[in-house]
This record gives sequence, structure tokens and C-alpha cells, in this order.
Amino acid sequence: MTYTTKNAEETIKFAEKIGKLLKPNDIIAYKGSMGAGKTTFTIGLAKGMGLDVWVSSPTFALVYEYEGDIPLCHFDMYRINTLDELYSTGFFDYLDTGRVLAIEWSENIEETLPKNHITIDIQINEGDSRTITVLGDERFENIGD
Repeated sequence: MTYTTKNAEETIKFAEKIGKLLKPNDIIAYKGSMGAGKTTFTIGLAKGMGLDVWVSSPTFALVYEYEGDIPLCHFDMYRINTLDELYSTGFFDYLDTGRVLAIEWSENIEETLPKNHITIDIQINEGDSRTITVLGDERFENIGD
């Protein structure tokens, strides 16, 4: 499913719709260039999940955890280049713990992601517009309607 947003506010609203449908152990694998809006999208996910939290990029922390009925863990794998580095983040300890995992720069750990993950590819268009493609789960087929 592909959807185009005109600005950050529309991206957040679209992500909220997805956040409302997320279940424990869902894994969101973001793809997109620097500045595409992965953290902005996570703001919307958190809102849709009912989390009243300040979401920021985990670039230097590697992971931020947000508590709620379904906790959200927001990872940044930008600096992860080896399996040893991935192990050092504790990433594998988060799998199957009832949390939703949202992973920026998932391309860096693609080989280790469970097969049933949800891919969200965010492409920059002209201005603040984004084209967002959601793959891997039919729950989101008509979310843009």
C-alpha cells in the first residue's frame, strides 16, 4: 500500500492510523534516507498507540523505550555495521517481549529481522511531501482511504 502525504502533520496522522492497528511483538522496519521522516512517523505511531510521550530520534542512545499498554521501543541502527555491534545494543532481548519495535535504518540489520516484520519505506518528494509504502501486513491495505 502506498500513500502520499503533503507535510509532517499529514505524515503523523497517517502513522497514527497504523499505530492504532499495531499489536504486541509487531516490528516496524523503516527504510528511507536521512531526513525522510522516520522519527516523525514514529511520533504518529506513538500517538496512535495511545502513548502520551515525547518522541525523539534515538541516534545517540540507540534505543528509546516508551511505556504504555503496548510498549514502544524506537531503535536507530544507523551506526550498526556488524552482528557483534547489533548484539551489543541488546536488540535481540527485545524480540517477543510484547513490545512494538520501530527500527530506523533497518537496512543495516535486514538479515536479522524476523520474516513477519512490517516495512515502511518513506521517500522524500518535492518540499515536505512524502511517499510512504507499507509492506508485509494486510491490516494496513486500506489505511490510506
